[in-house]
Amino acid sequence: MDLTAVALLVSLVSVSLSADNAGGKARSCVDVRSFYNGKGFTLSGVPQSEISGEHLRICPKGYTCCTSAMEETLSNLSRREFEGLVREAGRSIQASLNAQYRTFDTYFLELLNGSERWLEEAFVAALGELYRPNAGVFRDLYADLRRYYSGAALNLEEILDEFWMKLLERLLKASDPETASLLSDDFLECASKQTETLRPFGDAPRELKAKLVRAFIAARAFVQGLNVAGEIVRKVSQVPLSTECNSAIMKLVYCPHCRGLGSVKPCVNYCKNVMKGCLANQADLDTEWQSLIETMLQVASSFGAEPSMDTVIYSIPVRISEAVLAMQENMEIYTSKVFKTCGDRGEEGTPSSISEEPKKKGSTVTALEYKPSPKSAARLEVQVTDVSSKLKEMQFYWIQLPSALCSGKTASTTGADKCWNGITKASYLPEVMGDGLANQINNPEVEIDITKPDRTIRQQIMLLKIMSNRLKNALSGNDVDFQDTSDDFSGSGSGMCADHLCIRGRPPVFGPKTDRPKLYAYNPENKRVKGSGNQIQPSVILLVLLLASLLLRR
Repeated sequence: MDLTAVALLVSLVSVSLSADNAGGKARSCVDVRSFYNGKGFTLSGVPQSEISGEHLRICPKGYTCCTSAMEETLSNLSRREFEGLVREAGRSIQASLNAQYRTFDTYFLELLNGSERWLEEAFVAALGELYRPNAGVFRDLYADLRRYYSGAALNLEEILDEFWMKLLERLLKASDPETASLLSDDFLECASKQTETLRPFGDAPRELKAKLVRAFIAARAFVQGLNVAGEIVRKVSQVPLSTECNSAIMKLVYCPHCRGLGSVKPCVNYCKNVMKGCLANQADLDTEWQSLIETMLQVASSFGAEPSMDTVIYSIPVRISEAVLAMQENMEIYTSKVFKTCGDRGEEGTPSSISEEPKKKGSTVTALEYKPSPKSAARLEVQVTDVSSKLKEMQFYWIQLPSALCSGKTASTTGADKCWNGITKASYLPEVMGDGLANQINNPEVEIDITKPDRTIRQQIMLLKIMSNRLKNALSGNDVDFQDTSDDFSGSGSGMCADHLCIRGRPPVFGPKTDRPKLYAYNPENKRVKGSGNQIQPSVILLVLLLASLLLRR
């Protein structure tokens, strides 16, 4: 009797389970078909009702509405969409950096143009027709300053030295036009060599160089930093997904649809683990990226420090007017000494045949004075405040990117037990991984080899270090060479900057220029910054190569 009852019970359970399975197999795929068709794919081959999922490679193998072809199609779609999201996030950062560049570039060039106009107006008013034949000297100075700021391979101190030498030549010839033709090249070269001793322009050249060089080095390094940062974001945002990441993204985004759970959002921590695994290499940029942003903030802050940026730029006409006035007031004493030393043909000690009695000029230059207006001070403050706030917003971009990509696409924390966890609708138990490649060793969602970092991203980390070094030197008033050193790694170049920002074909220089040749005579060819690669000691080269090698192995 008891055995009969047990047999009946087992029979009833078996029938019940069979009915449940039959019901499961018969579940309609109408929602999946609608979703799949809405993505632009044909419904040919799409099941009308659930089928066995043993053929699936990525999604859970229970009953499903997805065929192998559908799974592959959706996997490819998930890859394209994810890569598109990463590029779009990168484009927003690039757009912000580009906007900051355009704003600062416009402001700086307006200052420079305004300074040039002021000088010309003042000198035309003071000298009249005497200024016009010599206007090219001043225009060349401002043209060279613009070229330097734009990234041309010019030495800023040499630019200023050349300007003063050219100005000295013009003033010497203007002091006695009747005998100007007797001033030979040898004489002018000799006269230029006496400037440090005789100081015909007083303290103006030294005072101008001290402030102008520092301001221009900082401004040029700052705009290069904005450009380099944007280009690094662009290149890193184009790094393709690994196969393992592609599978994890597919499982996160479209496997719920295959399981008939298309309306269920992924669990928050599940999404974060997938994103942290997929973007592990990108997160390794964080340390050097933060260092670059922090240094750029310091450079931006220096623009408003005394003397402020506008004061320095407008000091160019001030110092030039002071120099010309000093030369005019001391012309008799100066010419007497220089003719006594150099003679009329550059022969040292030869008496001059040129009259040592200067001809008095009716026109003279009055020393200019620049007083910043409240409006210009307010505009500079706005520039510094705006660029600083924008830079701070992107300082943690690389480690915030995983959470940003999950934002709005995951279940709320209140529904933590009713979300897609990669298998079914339930809570997600694994803990969230840390940031960066090394922390993904136990990531449950993305299989990743932490011993094989992405080569492209390692190159960009090196470029961040180099740009940060350049900016730190700029804060101290030191100019350093900067170039696209990715050539040293790949041989093909990263294309990270325009030709006017990178100087190719020379070894990289990682330190400040401390040994610049003195310039005594005007020679356009001397404007080119001479490569100093031949001065780098072998031990330094080995150290740099070792550093690069270690970074690539990380």
